[in-house]
Amino acid sequence: MSAISATEKVDGFTRKSMRKAQKQKKSQGSSQFRTQTLTELSPLPQLKDAPSTEQQELFTQKLQQCCMLFDFMDSVTDLKSKEIKRATLNELVDYVSTNRGVLVETAYPEISNMVSICTNILRTLPPSDNPDFDPEEDEPTLEASWPHIQLVYEFLLRFLENPDFQPSIAKRYIDQKFVLQLLELFDSEDPRERDFLKTVLHRIYGKFLGLRAFIRKQINNIFLRIINGFALPLKAEHKQFLMKVLIPMHTGKGLALFHAQLAYCVVQFLEKDPTLTEPVIRGLLKFWPKTCSQKEVMYLGEIEEILDVIEPTQFKKIQEPLFKQISRCVANPHFQVAERALYFWNNEYILSLIEENIDKILPIMFGSLYRISKEHWNPTIVALVYNVLKTLMEMNSTLFDELTASYKSDRQREKKKEQEREELWKKLDELKLSDAAALVQNNSHGLQNAAQNINNNNNNNHHDNQEKSTAISVDHEDPVVAMDTTEGVEVVTSAK
Repeated sequence: MSAISATEKVDGFTRKSMRKAQKQKKSQGSSQFRTQTLTELSPLPQLKDAPSTEQQELFTQKLQQCCMLFDFMDSVTDLKSKEIKRATLNELVDYVSTNRGVLVETAYPEISNMVSICTNILRTLPPSDNPDFDPEEDEPTLEASWPHIQLVYEFLLRFLENPDFQPSIAKRYIDQKFVLQLLELFDSEDPRERDFLKTVLHRIYGKFLGLRAFIRKQINNIFLRIINGFALPLKAEHKQFLMKVLIPMHTGKGLALFHAQLAYCVVQFLEKDPTLTEPVIRGLLKFWPKTCSQKEVMYLGEIEEILDVIEPTQFKKIQEPLFKQISRCVANPHFQVAERALYFWNNEYILSLIEENIDKILPIMFGSLYRISKEHWNPTIVALVYNVLKTLMEMNSTLFDELTASYKSDRQREKKKEQEREELWKKLDELKLSDAAALVQNNSHGLQNAAQNINNNNNNNHHDNQEKSTAISVDHEDPVVAMDTTEGVEVVTSAK
């Protein structure tokens, strides 16, 4: 234990601040350099110059040589060894990119050790000098050891893209732990490193089918952490991201796969900025599913989570459109939708909000609740509705009685109108039948008259034909014209 000076004994604050500064300085150096016994590197022969029988062994030696780390915070020490490592990494990148058959099974553990934890890439990042770091506005803290780390990233990419790469062997080393450590590096402030991480993660996702579900899940967790870390007040682009991206995502076909995370993100936004509650709920009501009961249940669950954190002033702004939708859900014939909507009355905070605004909410909900209590096919829903009605009656019995009387009178008027409508339809049916009978009778009389006219016409025609034949016979017996053929002269005489 180090000795404590007299000043430190007297001033405890000084001693505490000095220890904190020493600790912080050590943490900041942890990303670039880890305490170890350094030995000066010696250049190894070039891989291209070595016989083919010795290349694999030399390749392994160079991988082991590149595991040596250097302190890049000190720009004047180990310059020769740093340059040897940089040249070796460049050579390894070129060797893996241009040669076939170099990725034998024995090389995989050496490659994994070179890029893995306690060596080059997979490392503990130092604490940020700016806890509220904003990549778009603040200047990033660049990685001091980037001249080496960049080449290690290049080598890892060429390794994953090599035609001889075998995932069945590599999965022993590139596992869930490896992916988790890789994802933690996305906290790096250096944008160059984040770009390489995206590419490497994409290659791993494509090569290792067994890791895909794990990667998706971990990315969701990182996404939630990002939103949770938004600084206040929220920027305009963050609000736009909520309204233009997160809310429309509720319309996706595969909503069930990510709805829990999506709802969490939305609630995080509302906890940071309660004024977003109204546009968010109106957005959800705009995209409310019409035919998918499963989605409706998810929407109702998310609405309840929002109502758990809503402020009373914001609740007043959305209570009317929201409870109109809840009223429709209660009346839904699908019992799961109705049941999920009725469970809102089991939430004490939501119940207190309803009680404060019972004058507005009860008239919206009463009609659906009263009708469902008489008509719904599911006995569980009927029992829940009775409990809700009882709760609402206890909140404001006077208003409840007024609504009950009003509902019954409205129902009587509706029944009366329905009876009048039925009687009118009966009269119309009777009138239609009488008109149809009259039409049939008229048609039958018309047919009889038409048949009689046809017979009369036939008789008249027959009589006329007989008269014409009689006239022709009379003319032959009493000729009006006689021909005198003896003289060859035609003589016309009158009949006497």
